[in-house]
Amino acid sequence: MATEPDILDLNILCPPPGEGYLEVRPVVSGRDLLAELTLRNRESGGPRFIGSGPRYLLGRGGRLHATAVPQEVRLGVSGCGLEQCCSTLYVTVARDGEHVVWAGWRDPAERGFDLPEFRFAADQYEAEVLRAEADRGWEWPGAVVATLLEEGLRGREDWLARWECELEAVWASRLEPDRIDVILRHPPGREETALPWAQFSMILPISAEDPSDQAERLEARLTAGDPRATAELCGGYEPEQVGYPWP
Repeated sequence: MATEPDILDLNILCPPPGEGYLEVRPVVSGRDLLAELTLRNRESGGPRFIGSGPRYLLGRGGRLHATAVPQEVRLGVSGCGLEQCCSTLYVTVARDGEHVVWAGWRDPAERGFDLPEFRFAADQYEAEVLRAEADRGWEWPGAVVATLLEEGLRGREDWLARWECELEAVWASRLEPDRIDVILRHPPGREETALPWAQFSMILPISAEDPSDQAERLEARLTAGDPRATAELCGGYEPEQVGYPWP
């Protein structure tokens, strides 16, 4: 007897700013996977799992869409969010004929971590992902600008290479809706090594203007020169060794 396919629901939780986390909760055949892992964590004194944000999971990158090429996706984090010490839930998403498969579960903080394989009917799965992507009720202007600006900057490999930088992220917070934060690293490719590197922050104001116009203007402004000249040193590992001592 054939096994019935699993059913995916993607619930976007958007509490008022300061009263909880903006997150996507993956529910498989009625099971909130992150809630189950939170319960397991708490039995050993661990923190609760928080779902990845909709900017990451449901953005223009289409991370949850399944193709024949498997793609690893981060579904949630717990604790401080650093993989070395706190749990992070990864799953590999792939298309297998008329099904979408979630398998290859991974938590860098827990050796031997595993969850069952889930198989979804591809039409139900893709319809749910498209429905969730179309729900932009959680979005605010700063998040739109941040998304567009990040896309634009990641496409400017010439600018990043010229100044020996890599783009870490463009952050937007509902607690500070009138600003976004561009995070860069210099030199690139050193975050997971023992080599020195510097992390820079550029806080940019957001207005009520059209988000596309703002993102285009900010991209032109940032890429006009060396971003390190106006950015603030905010982290890294022995940044003085690459020419950026703490003030």
